[in-house]
Amino acid sequence: MDDIRVRRVVQTEDLSNVEFETSEDVEVISSFDNMSLREELLRGIYAYGFEKPSAIQQRAIKPIVKGRDVIAQAQSGTGKTATFSIAILQNLETSVRETQVLCLSPTRELAVQIQKVILALGDFMNVQCHACIGGTNLGEDIRKLDYGQHVVSGTPGRVFDMIRRRVLRTRSIKMLVLDEADEMLNKGFKEQIYDVYRYLPPATQVVLISATLPHEILEMTSKFMTDPIRILVKRDELTLEGIKQFFVAVEREEWKFDTLCDLYDTLTITQAVIFCNTKRKVDWLTEKMREANFTVSSMHGDMPQKERDAIMKEFRSGQSRVLITTDVWARGIDVQQVSLVINYDLPNNRELYIHRIGRSGRFGRKGVAINFVKSDDIRILRDIEQYYSTQIDEMPMNVADLI
Repeated sequence: MDDIRVRRVVQTEDLSNVEFETSEDVEVISSFDNMSLREELLRGIYAYGFEKPSAIQQRAIKPIVKGRDVIAQAQSGTGKTATFSIAILQNLETSVRETQVLCLSPTRELAVQIQKVILALGDFMNVQCHACIGGTNLGEDIRKLDYGQHVVSGTPGRVFDMIRRRVLRTRSIKMLVLDEADEMLNKGFKEQIYDVYRYLPPATQVVLISATLPHEILEMTSKFMTDPIRILVKRDELTLEGIKQFFVAVEREEWKFDTLCDLYDTLTITQAVIFCNTKRKVDWLTEKMREANFTVSSMHGDMPQKERDAIMKEFRSGQSRVLITTDVWARGIDVQQVSLVINYDLPNNRELYIHRIGRSGRFGRKGVAINFVKSDDIRILRDIEQYYSTQIDEMPMNVADLI
């Protein structure tokens, strides 16, 4: 983990053959005390339960604090959110109640989670941080933004709406953070991100965070980043150490259901997340499990925000133990007790696999991932294995003992 290569993005007109290989020395600071952070922020960090910075935190906090554009890539669950949150809090002028930092995320849950981390770490700093997300009351958003927020963490659509209405004033913004950047710069959000970016002061610092950054996304960064430092873990280090991965061969789709019912007792030992590829499948499976008298919760992007909030709350508190969901949940959501992930459907792309199974084993904790595999999925599974140079074995009978 410690051999994190740091590369500088070469600015050239023709980006077709850019190699992101030029190394730049980045200081490794192995304790929070040595990062020259403000006293009240340090108190917040230790009160939050952090003792020692993770590898990405040791390398990325300082360059972000110094104002450099940074592309930070590290595996799921290694404290990326806290990396940029600490840097944000260090550079805030809390006496000026204007928006100085904008964080954009692909899902509402993630935007709220970032808000919570910033408020928790900034607990002794009197920091104002608002989650600006779709599906919530517009009037409430306007009121909060009028009051003045140091940091706004939100989803692109609602944030742009607030900027356009001139409720969210951008003149004092110094930093833009794109969390899960590969998703954000994908087709769905790309236009909205550019819309927001156009309204920001020209010197705005840009920080990109993700567990996976495909080459084409990196090529795009030259359009809106200046000489960024790239801090990344090599892909083969992205295999999630501490997470045991298994597959169960099922001949037919309908056998998956019986397999899941057989596993139910195992699921409830801790907490489990079950991923399906479509919202319809989530609804179908939830109903079928309930008909068979199993207790499960479910969540996907078509549900009203209030309902999504209630389900998240239930699951976080441990009241519900099994959550069936789509990839809306795959990125960045951190529930400490999840130590089992089931891919009822194999994900549609390789990047999603690591985000999904990274729900278990957060920040070095142990976890188990079980993939339900039909014969025509074997190829996809082997592809995932090869891509992450990892091994996925057939599930043993005693899987419950491993959790």
